[in-house]
Amino acid sequence: MIVKFVNEAVQSGVRLHKAAGLIGLSARTIMRWRQEGGYDRRKGPKKEPTNKLSKQEREHILEVANSVPFRDLSPKQIVPLLADQGVYLASESSFYRVFREHKMLTHRQASKPPVSRRPRDHVATGPCQVWSWDITYLHTSVRGIFYYLYMIVDVWSRKIIAAEVFAEESMKHSSRLFTKACFIHNVLPEGLVLHSDNGGPMKGATMVATLDKLGVTASFSRPSVSNDNPYSESLFRTMKYRPGYPSKPFETVDQAQAWVNEFVLWYNTVHLHSAICFTTPDDRHYGREKRILANRHQVYQNARHRHPNRWSGQTRNWKPVGQVWLNPEKKDDANLIHPVKKAA
Repeated sequence: MIVKFVNEAVQSGVRLHKAAGLIGLSARTIMRWRQEGGYDRRKGPKKEPTNKLSKQEREHILEVANSVPFRDLSPKQIVPLLADQGVYLASESSFYRVFREHKMLTHRQASKPPVSRRPRDHVATGPCQVWSWDITYLHTSVRGIFYYLYMIVDVWSRKIIAAEVFAEESMKHSSRLFTKACFIHNVLPEGLVLHSDNGGPMKGATMVATLDKLGVTASFSRPSVSNDNPYSESLFRTMKYRPGYPSKPFETVDQAQAWVNEFVLWYNTVHLHSAICFTTPDDRHYGREKRILANRHQVYQNARHRHPNRWSGQTRNWKPVGQVWLNPEKKDDANLIHPVKKAA
């Protein structure tokens, strides 16, 4: 029967070694079975393992595990406690094996098991609709001590909205930085989405109160899931892996801030971002990208007209990016721009 199924898979175009691997066999084994009549010649173990628990021992494990002193404990706690009483029934793995056979590994506590839901998706169709921010470490000249770079980026245009270095992490810093960014860029915060991870400065009482007061929609990543905040993570990677990143640690906060200011200027006004058709974040943020991309499209059309034999199809797509999604649920829409964990 196994050889028959493998042969059908191979006839459908599956490679033999892959089809065999799915059922835990090698391609050489399947080939040998074909020559020997085409059926499974495995006979299995001739006798049970000598160390297998008896039926009475397994029932005793269940009786002890369900008793009042142990019914709320896991095998990792039950086995040591029994050892403290001078009793050994079986190893932790044997306990788990018996539990699994009797479907006793479900959540047994009165509280609900932890649920990690992906954050709600958000879409930006223009600048200053969805912002993402995060904090990264900057090395100092003192080992084990860091400066902290707070950075806010616009998800739609990829423009760095604000970037400031502090000597310590604080929810007060994040609150003031966000308020300052809204004032500088003349942004009405009501209705703005601000996404971040689950760090203390992001979810601190001062920051949450500020966002609530301003009418900002707060969005948070799942704990320890960096992919939920891809735009900030990608931006930090671009910053720290570009050739101009200092090889030596920063001596002072002012020195670090000066370098960050230079990086922000380069990133916003010079850097051609791959996710927005290789325009600069400033060009996209302030509406200049359509003219730039239209000019590029015309250049390609002229080149195709001069040398039509060099194009087998359409010229390069210089159409501006439309909607940009943060943590989209569906990934089959060609008009969506999905975050990818790569350099910005």
